[in-house]
Amino acid sequence: MDDFRENFHINVPENFNFGYDVVDAWAAADPDKKALIWTNDRGEHIDFTFADIKQRSDQTASYFQSLGIGKGDMVMLILKRRIEFWYSITALHKLGSVVIPATHLLTKKDIVYRANAASIKAIVCVGEEPILQHVRDAMPESPTVKQLISIGPAVPEGFSDFQRGISEAKPFVRPANVNTNSDISLMYFTSGTSGQPKMVTHDFTYPLGHIVTASYWHNVNADSLHLTIADTGWGKAVWGKLYGQWIAGATVFVYDHEKFTPADMLRMIQDYRITSLCAPPTIFRFLIREDLTKYDLSSLRYCTIAGEALNPVVFEQFYKLTGIKLMEGFGQTETTLTILTFPWMEPKPGSMGVPNPQYDVDLIRPDGTKAEDGEQGQIVVRTDRKKPVGLFSEYYRDPELTREAWHDDIYYTGDVAWRDEDGYYWFVGRADDVIKSSGYRIGPFEVESALMTHPAVVECAVTGVPDEIRGQVVKATIVLAKDFKSKAGESLIKEIQEHVKQVTAPYKYPRIIEFVDELPKTISGKIRRVEIREKDDSENGKS
Repeated sequence: MDDFRENFHINVPENFNFGYDVVDAWAAADPDKKALIWTNDRGEHIDFTFADIKQRSDQTASYFQSLGIGKGDMVMLILKRRIEFWYSITALHKLGSVVIPATHLLTKKDIVYRANAASIKAIVCVGEEPILQHVRDAMPESPTVKQLISIGPAVPEGFSDFQRGISEAKPFVRPANVNTNSDISLMYFTSGTSGQPKMVTHDFTYPLGHIVTASYWHNVNADSLHLTIADTGWGKAVWGKLYGQWIAGATVFVYDHEKFTPADMLRMIQDYRITSLCAPPTIFRFLIREDLTKYDLSSLRYCTIAGEALNPVVFEQFYKLTGIKLMEGFGQTETTLTILTFPWMEPKPGSMGVPNPQYDVDLIRPDGTKAEDGEQGQIVVRTDRKKPVGLFSEYYRDPELTREAWHDDIYYTGDVAWRDEDGYYWFVGRADDVIKSSGYRIGPFEVESALMTHPAVVECAVTGVPDEIRGQVVKATIVLAKDFKSKAGESLIKEIQEHVKQVTAPYKYPRIIEFVDELPKTISGKIRRVEIREKDDSENGKS
């Protein structure tokens, strides 16, 4: 590990462009190599070679050019898991445009905010309701948007027809001076747990940062068939369905479905012989509740997990059922994979692993001094020696916010963790979420992990509630398993409280427990603890 950390290096070519230097390079070297297998919940199935992706992305680039889209133009993609996402993002890279992937869950208000904040020029979307209606409704308040493009099935008035456009496109000619490495190529509106989304920009070298993601975390190679479960509007999609995987020559598997069903996903893994899987903990929580003996999962050799911290009980149960150890990782929209469990490491259930050698990771106390092993501190990335490949460029049009997060050659992630004597990092929570009670600092995740070991708990969120004596007390907001919903009451509350006292330190137990039907979440599925706190404050008479 020391040798890898000291000698790992990413060669960054001048004017790197993923469309030409990866997709087209594979198409030239091995045109019949399978790039992507796409299927959907209606039984449709198509295989794509790298030659196919080159051809379709060239047609798409030519079509976009005919609509006046070029270098530096902002283009939002609302494409779910449709194959057109892969053509479009590759085409936009080839044009030097800026890609803004977005979820199909955006409302009119969300689209208006994004269009004006980023001066979006074009929107490419799935031609179905309610997506089309939200886009239409947003247009009177979105003056910079000049082109609306529908991939179908519906192409209403005011929208250009993507399918017709690419079929009639002229031969594509590569533009001169497409990009430099420092130009913006990708922008995400983060689904922050509080406030308006931030605009995170990445330059054209960003895909190279995912070499570690794919080759050293997903553990893929040229013979792999990899499945990452993520909508293309999430940052997780380019982590696991595009950049690193295609650089490594792996085949990406895409299951285009409207509603996640654990049984369907297990059948996909079985029928298509998936070799590696990456998904957030929520997905694995659903999978382990299925009867896995009904499926032949023998092709599945490697599983990784990220998006939120992994509860050890999920790790243990999945290992017991499959013999596969979940390899955790940590990163943000602003970064590539920052901390990970490498294939040659023994995972510690609940630990994120060790730092990616691309990043100079450290833990610092609130006063800015270095935290010792065993001590909580904010995860930071030191950039005094170099800016890591994959670290964001800036928050677009917000230098103040950029300086707040990244100053004095330190990028502050806002996440708190501690490091053990073996160098493994353990997630505690967002800095704003850490609970201070009777002099103790309590991380929501450690209490949530204890709660998750009780059979009544399907999902939970732990927050701090103001208390005159203790400063704050721990509150647990819990979604109950179906069999326990009729038992909700004081007796079950006491049972869960006693359970937590047995599993973790007694001072961490939730003094307040509330049962709810669902937890408030961002559009990317992250729990909004801030919303729970705000609700509690309003009920307690605070503004």
